[in-house]
Amino acid sequence: MKTLTAFGALALSAAFTTPSSALEKVTFGTNWLAQAEHGGFYQAVADGTYEACGLEVSIVSGGPQVNNRALMLAGKMEFIMGGNMLQPFSAAEQNIPIVVVASLFQKEPQVIISHPDQGFDTWESLKGAKLFLGENGFQSFYKWMMGEYGFTAEQRQPYTFNPAPFLADKKSAQQGYITSEPFAIEREGGFKPNLFLLADYGFDTYSTTIETMQATIDTSPELVQCFVDGSILGWVNYLYGDNSAANALIRTDNPDMTDAQIAFSIEQLKKFGIVDSGDSETLGIGAMTDARHTSFYDKMVAAGVAPGGLDISKIYTLDFVNKGVGLELKKKLTGL
Repeated sequence: MKTLTAFGALALSAAFTTPSSALEKVTFGTNWLAQAEHGGFYQAVADGTYEACGLEVSIVSGGPQVNNRALMLAGKMEFIMGGNMLQPFSAAEQNIPIVVVASLFQKEPQVIISHPDQGFDTWESLKGAKLFLGENGFQSFYKWMMGEYGFTAEQRQPYTFNPAPFLADKKSAQQGYITSEPFAIEREGGFKPNLFLLADYGFDTYSTTIETMQATIDTSPELVQCFVDGSILGWVNYLYGDNSAANALIRTDNPDMTDAQIAFSIEQLKKFGIVDSGDSETLGIGAMTDARHTSFYDKMVAAGVAPGGLDISKIYTLDFVNKGVGLELKKKLTGL
């Protein structure tokens, strides 16, 4: 099996092919229905990047009735897409040997959204707003917001993932993903909302991670490296190159996805540095550091979200990232 560190440029053209009979089949489960937030993985399938080092990758969509994490634990797939680091903390608590091998998002896309010109145009002013929050958000990032910034439980109103209550109450705010809910709000409400990205206020979890089992790392490290490198190159090409083939695959897997939503999501990913900012600018997309992992874990312990005393070194490894993969390709595509 070839590594994409050496063959990255060739992976982006049809000039380099591997006979299909020689490809090793790999299944990757996402955490939701196909969308632009999964674009780099679809890109690596569409342009042959995974094939360039010997992998035939099948992407299996997640969704409300799908548990790809359980399927990986049962040996039905090699890799899954994680949301953020909270689930790996839970795995560590339960001694489940799941390992994060890369983080394709440097920032989690979670935001608080408010109406403009209603007295809630700053982060501090949000402490006076009614906040529509789902239960998962209330039990995770909002606990951090309460402990770190003084938000209160009394502000919280249940969020049903319908923007109608927020649109009807100009003195309210709601949770959302920067790539998704603002698009619907702009279309339905006819205004651009204020967006407060939690990552920019210290919620420094890694997001859109690649997770695998420790046994896969032990027995097939070259396979893991190939999938990680291919995914990184896929994201570089998706953000900075021709992503039309990847978007076609996304629409095939999720027929409800529109071109307008995809375009908006890509714009937001770039504008807010979700994929490519900070460490990834020098270490390559997918970058992780011990310091960031420790910082987020300590914050979650302080907020009462995660238990103390976990050995979080068991739930991630830096062995497959921080190698500068994709940096030269990015220069070529952007001219910078």
